Amino acid sequence: MRDAYERSSRRHFLAQNALGISSLGLTSLMMRNTASAAPAKPSLEPVEYNLLPKTPHHEPRAKAMISVFTGGGPSHLDLFDYKPLLEKYANQKFPGKDIKYDNAGQATSLVLPTPWKFSRHGESGMEINAELLPHFAEIVDDVTLIRSMHLPDIRNHVAGMRALTTGRGREGWPALGSWLVYGLGAETDNLPAFVALILRSDPPGSPFWDNRHLPSIYQGTIVREQRPRIANLDPPQHMLGNAQQRQLDLLQQLNQAHLQEHPGEQDLSARIASYELAARMQTAATEALDLKRESQATHELYGTGDKLCASMAEACLLARRFVERGVRFVQIWNYAWDMHENIFAALEGACPRVDKPCAALVTDLKQRGLLDSTIVQWGGEMGRLPVVQDRGEGRKPGRDHNTEGFSIWMAGGGLKSGHVHGATDEFGHRAVKDIVTQHDFHATLLHQMGLDHTTFAHVANGQQVALVEPGKGQVIDKILA
Repeated sequence: MRDAYERSSRRHFLAQNALGISSLGLTSLMMRNTASAAPAKPSLEPVEYNLLPKTPHHEPRAKAMISVFTGGGPSHLDLFDYKPLLEKYANQKFPGKDIKYDNAGQATSLVLPTPWKFSRHGESGMEINAELLPHFAEIVDDVTLIRSMHLPDIRNHVAGMRALTTGRGREGWPALGSWLVYGLGAETDNLPAFVALILRSDPPGSPFWDNRHLPSIYQGTIVREQRPRIANLDPPQHMLGNAQQRQLDLLQQLNQAHLQEHPGEQDLSARIASYELAARMQTAATEALDLKRESQATHELYGTGDKLCASMAEACLLARRFVERGVRFVQIWNYAWDMHENIFAALEGACPRVDKPCAALVTDLKQRGLLDSTIVQWGGEMGRLPVVQDRGEGRKPGRDHNTEGFSIWMAGGGLKSGHVHGATDEFGHRAVKDIVTQHDFHATLLHQMGLDHTTFAHVANGQQVALVEPGKGQVIDKILA
């Protein structure tokens, strides 16, 4: 009778008491036990998963990554990839090969040039639109600009975001951040190793920070733009101090009794210890989220006081603070770039919201000696087409989706500086030189983090799964320093 009461009490306690700790935070801070980062084949022996730092396959060039995911599809033709022929054929029928429209019902074949002038910047002479991206123009010598991104057989946003974050255009696969934490572990005991910073709202198709086939300790922890940034991080007022500690002590007693009854449960002791780690997270995460600790000069660098870019500025500054404290992977989600109509006005509104903070992130990491060991990536799941998309009478023109060829940029982490890789055709429609797929992108990121994409995998339900599908990805040697 007493055993039944203890089991019932434990279940009731767990169901009724959140203790002020985010569930995602808890699962990302499980107790650390020894395990292989990438078992090569199924094993009959029980495996315990952990967040202990793991030995990489080879010497890494980077140990952390910050991804600024500009969802919706920033127009490479208006920002990063100038095409003079668009001016020559302005408002004329597209003279190139057939265009791959996503929305044929609103498609036209009328060429749409950019209204802005491109110019060359830095010692590298990188050609970009500095009218919309003046701060990016100041960091081009720290950047590798890839102009030849290509997502095979993908047209829409959700599939594109899945491809670039999970390696596949279909639902149900682990996120890049989960893979990196699975393979390398964490460098902090008090913070989640994988953080998803979300601006505005969740992008379509979310979550893109899910562990899926990987154990749950590798899922991402959500940090919101609104306060409180981490849900349920702080306990209720009546649970502060000794009251919370007494509940934790009681929970430990109940858990230990349960553990004695079920000695074969592999993850139970980790769940027990997670409460202690999560309690430490209450202090560490609160400190990491406190931007008042930063200098006035730093706030001015990022633009946190500017209402126009404050949200992205705070997100970028938080990303730097997280990485500085040992977080392995931070992904900022900014789904604000789906511009099917009135694209030029939309770009004039969107670019100032991200340009200064993202350039500041690179500058700040470099000043602090962190850029060499941190990869910063900026870009979305597609670009835009070189022709007009017409959404009806009275609507100003926009551009439809283009996954055939688009641009992203990266900095730090052993990548070349002031370098342009690949090219699209003369109209900016298709990638034609040094093409980079999501598989190549992920293979290169894994390589820079010390992981071999050809062997890095996990066995789930007797089947081997991997970020990079076998035979589909190659490391982009030409962008490595």
